[in-house]
Amino acid sequence: MAYLQISELRKNFGETVVLDGVSLDVNKGDVVSVIGSSGSGKTTLLRCLNFLETPDGGSITLDGKVLFEAGVKSSEAETREYRLNFGLVFQSFNLFPQYSVMDNITLAPLLKISQDAKEMKKRGVAASELKEFIRFSKERVIAEAEELIRKTDLTDKRDAYPRSLSGGQQQRVAIARALALKPKVLCFDEPTSALDPLLTGEVLKVIRSLKDDDRTMIIVTHEMGFAKNVSDEIVFMYGGRIVEKGPPAIITDPRTDELKAFLKNVNEKDGLANE
Repeated sequence: MAYLQISELRKNFGETVVLDGVSLDVNKGDVVSVIGSSGSGKTTLLRCLNFLETPDGGSITLDGKVLFEAGVKSSEAETREYRLNFGLVFQSFNLFPQYSVMDNITLAPLLKISQDAKEMKKRGVAASELKEFIRFSKERVIAEAEELIRKTDLTDKRDAYPRSLSGGQQQRVAIARALALKPKVLCFDEPTSALDPLLTGEVLKVIRSLKDDDRTMIIVTHEMGFAKNVSDEIVFMYGGRIVEKGPPAIITDPRTDELKAFLKNVNEKDGLANE
């Protein structure tokens, strides 16, 4: 059984069909790159996986547990718990400008500690035990954040604020922030689209290093060369459906007319950009 199973996922916005029966299996530790033109459903797929949108049909199963099934309603608490399985790195960074790099990374884990502590208090956990839990947990969060800062090459920016960072540095903070909650699946939505080409390489380098850590990732990207080099599987979406999928070789040897036309358009745009 695949680690992540997406089955017949459907999503409509009014009368517009955005996801039209999307099915995809992702093995643990694999990197799947999702490519396709604007409006093909790529971002909506990620938002459904991260429970930022509720699908209208289908199911999502992770590590043998059904997280979503059409017609089965989950409580808000369950939805929050399911959401923690996925991390999403947005193309526009979405950092909190009033917080430093360290604070952006630790904010969500520290809030989770507070929530866990409240639940423990309700269960009657002794005050001394609760205090020790909070102290130990906060120390762990800080230590793990320091390691993420090191891994994303931001050591000298630990106490800096987003406004003083380059786009590439901000995106690396966003990656570290997503990793801080230890998601089982890390998702990227066009992680380099808002960057100057000169800064793209540093972000792609960090993502490539995450593959070396055996992380399960789904990457929506327009960087064909990167997708070919880092992916275990390439998925091409068109009109809300997966039209073609396979090994990275499909980028150089596409089978469907839709993928051939898409790649021709990408290559022509790249050619104009390089003139």
